[in-house]
Amino acid sequence: MTVPQIKLNNGVQIPQLGMGVFKMQNEAEFYQAFQWALEIGYRHFDTAAFYGNEQWLGAAIKKAGIDRKELFITSKLWPTQFQEPEKAYQQSLDRLGMDYLDLYLIHWPAPGFESAWSGLEKLYHDHQVRAIGVSNFLEKHLSAIAGPDKVTPAVDQLEIHPYFQRSDLLQHLQQQGIAVEAWGPLGQARNGVFDEPVLKTIAQAHHKTVQQVILRWHLQRQTIIFPKSIHQERLQQNFEVFDFELTASEMQQIAQLDKQQPNGSNPADQDFLDHVGDRPLPY
Repeated sequence: MTVPQIKLNNGVQIPQLGMGVFKMQNEAEFYQAFQWALEIGYRHFDTAAFYGNEQWLGAAIKKAGIDRKELFITSKLWPTQFQEPEKAYQQSLDRLGMDYLDLYLIHWPAPGFESAWSGLEKLYHDHQVRAIGVSNFLEKHLSAIAGPDKVTPAVDQLEIHPYFQRSDLLQHLQQQGIAVEAWGPLGQARNGVFDEPVLKTIAQAHHKTVQQVILRWHLQRQTIIFPKSIHQERLQQNFEVFDFELTASEMQQIAQLDKQQPNGSNPADQDFLDHVGDRPLPY
């Protein structure tokens, strides 16, 4: 199965489905999950300096012997390194054992993100990274880094799931040519989303799981997803979402489920943003 690709605003192609590695903190489980993912067909992997597992991903890729050009690798800049984004980028490359990333993101719009963005722009203009973007940025944060001589982010990575759909922000970003990546696309299995009757009925109609229906919903909204799992069966199921399509009626039914209910931290909370950088990197 070939994963569909989305063309970013600079022409770079990104696989619409990948594997996330957030909270994967057992090295043996990490290597096993990566190997399963590779065998299934995953070629897009999303990590971050803050996750503390970049080095495992790099080692797993090296051990697999797969051509780097076949992969799409993302990592992220943590607020504690906003003053030295180029140094932080090189440190991520060193941990990954790579000489470039396909996508490099600012992890949170914490104080100082404007100057950090200038650092990412330099990396991009110097052809050290294929694309740059942001994570958890709202419209006001994007406005702060916009301008005629500025690089428009290729991606904004946001918490999105059926109970937190962010339709207005999604529409705004897509109109600006900024691709949307959904983190926590399955709602982190919280708030009873897997027991949602509407989703269960749709899943039964397609002979799929609720999780597969949710992932398919994301794909049809043109978002990029990278659900995390360390289980072979779940990795396989997450990949089997290209052989069916939700109807317009089913998409509308899911749209009605929005509760504007996030599971993660809120980038509209300035107090959180002011202190997120207090969390040190695990290195």
